[in-house]
Amino acid sequence: MSEEDDSENTWSDLQLASAEGNLDRVTELLSHGGANVNVNEPPVGYYGKSALQVASLKGHILIVKALLCRGAVVDAPGGNNGGRTALALAAEGGHLDIVDLLLRNGADVNRPASRYVGRTALQAAAEGGHLAVVQRLLDQGADINAPPAFNSGRTALQAAVSGHHSGLVELLLAKGAEVNAPLMRYKGLTALQAAALQGDAQLVERLLAIGADVNAEGSYYNGYTALCAAAEAGHQTIVETLLAAGADVRQTSGNKHWTPYHVAAYRGHDGIANILREAVAGQESMETKK
Repeated sequence: MSEEDDSENTWSDLQLASAEGNLDRVTELLSHGGANVNVNEPPVGYYGKSALQVASLKGHILIVKALLCRGAVVDAPGGNNGGRTALALAAEGGHLDIVDLLLRNGADVNRPASRYVGRTALQAAAEGGHLAVVQRLLDQGADINAPPAFNSGRTALQAAVSGHHSGLVELLLAKGAEVNAPLMRYKGLTALQAAALQGDAQLVERLLAIGADVNAEGSYYNGYTALCAAAEAGHQTIVETLLAAGADVRQTSGNKHWTPYHVAAYRGHDGIANILREAVAGQESMETKK
């Protein structure tokens, strides 16, 4: 293992004890660690977490309380790769008691998602399917349509769809979630694209019925139109549904600029490729007659 790899796995004693849920060790370090213990020691490396962040993620509420009492910064940023605040991590883990505790201690319910794989607290809770946490965050003023992270980001609705959390999807739609929220450049999915990729035929129909854009552009990098997403994953019924809803069979997507037919053929979904090839021919025939 290289020195660089070693640095990616460097945890302070306090961070490690907090991750393990070792309250006795945390208490000892905070009480007797002296100058060598920094309750706000920042994460090391892309995947690091502060003591407060890792305790919040793991659901160790007594440790969270101890760290806050010793001055842990509630909204400290996380590591570079997917850096998330303690509140977002508690929401991700579905720990409503810790979410409440952090909010009472001043956590920003609308702290923006960090650039790379970041999530707001609401986006993280929606992605994890934690209905009670989502409801609490909304009650506290969480922005339901907060922008997603630049790379691999998801709005709350897109996150809930990606996780197959149908009850959450309905709650978010009822609360005003934007079904056609714009995508960032890298690895984004609209709600409809996510439903098509996941193979959720019922949700695809639901989203189309409320105005989801069947031909929304995909993200530039690793993105899909809804039709390309269904073709990629081999969901023939959804391909047929999207075509019936007016999906453009010749629209390209992603940095490869492939059509849905290209995607289906490459993945070996021969039945879907045949349907798409016939659709292309039919569209070209109609245009010729005009």
